[in-house]
Amino acid sequence: MIEVPARDVGSWRLVAQRVVPPLGSALAVVHHLAAVQAQDLRAAATAVALRTADATTAGLVAALEAGEVVRSWPMRGTLHLIAAADLAWVLDLCAGRTVTAARRRRAELGISDADLDAVDTTAREFLSTRGRATRAELLAELERTGQRTAAGRGYHLLVHLCLTGTLCQGPPAGREQAFVLTGDWIGPRRAPEDPLAEWTRRYLRGHGPATPADFATWTKLPLGTARRGFAAVRGEFAAVGVEGVEHLVHPEVPDLLAAHRAAVRGPHLLPGFDEFLLGYGDRSAVLPPEHAGRVVPGGNGVFRGTVVDAGTVVGTWTRAGEEVVPEAFTTFSPRQATALAARAGSLPSGRWE
Repeated sequence: MIEVPARDVGSWRLVAQRVVPPLGSALAVVHHLAAVQAQDLRAAATAVALRTADATTAGLVAALEAGEVVRSWPMRGTLHLIAAADLAWVLDLCAGRTVTAARRRRAELGISDADLDAVDTTAREFLSTRGRATRAELLAELERTGQRTAAGRGYHLLVHLCLTGTLCQGPPAGREQAFVLTGDWIGPRRAPEDPLAEWTRRYLRGHGPATPADFATWTKLPLGTARRGFAAVRGEFAAVGVEGVEHLVHPEVPDLLAAHRAAVRGPHLLPGFDEFLLGYGDRSAVLPPEHAGRVVPGGNGVFRGTVVDAGTVVGTWTRAGEEVVPEAFTTFSPRQATALAARAGSLPSGRWE
């Protein structure tokens, strides 16, 4: 097992995540990363676009319209872009824990099992004729059929329908996505023989070097389950040590890094909620702990865009209108400032309307 210095882990992950070199399509990016955190839709669109060769959102729009990529709550009770063919089995693997954990909240909102059944019927009947509907249209239909939607109740009902596989978010609708019936919208589906092994395999291909603890954080599966997943696929991956802790990584990553080392050094502008940070439980190798509060101010769970140089987060960035405004943790060198100006000019907007 070779040792990888902690300072190099970020460079390995930039290559594994195909920030460098980019892939050929939005579907390829989403499939390669297994799932892309998409709580902020504009940030998610930017994350996918910057990993594709043409660096535009057009490919993602086309993939959403074609039903190749959808957005739902497959893991951690939060939104992700995921290949449509994978949604059903990943929900089966990961979403049940979220449904169970939400029981108390359902009780607080006055949502009974009978309400859940009624809402499921309403959504199926409504969308079977319309095909697609915005969130506002669905909530209006729930209200019309007697379900209260104020104070977060409607939102919770829609999320439950997605967690249980009735709905997902599919084609663009303005700057949103329309809800669709998964059974009608999604075509052929994958059904891996060993879902845990397959999801572990896909995670490691797009996120290694990583540990079972990282995978458990990413999926919210129990750590013991994550360890079983790693054990099932470890023969397919290379083991590397990072400060004495074993990580697994896809065997192609070292060669890709050697071939693209200059491009990896950056700097790079990554959007808020990017998998470069969200994909792991331990981020200390790429984000100095003393600066973590600059990325997630106040620990509020909202991740700002990051400036990554040589695999390490060295600052954040925000948008002022369409202008990208970087802010260093300390100061940017002349080299970094020049490179960031060029990056900012070519950064995908994440807008599709």
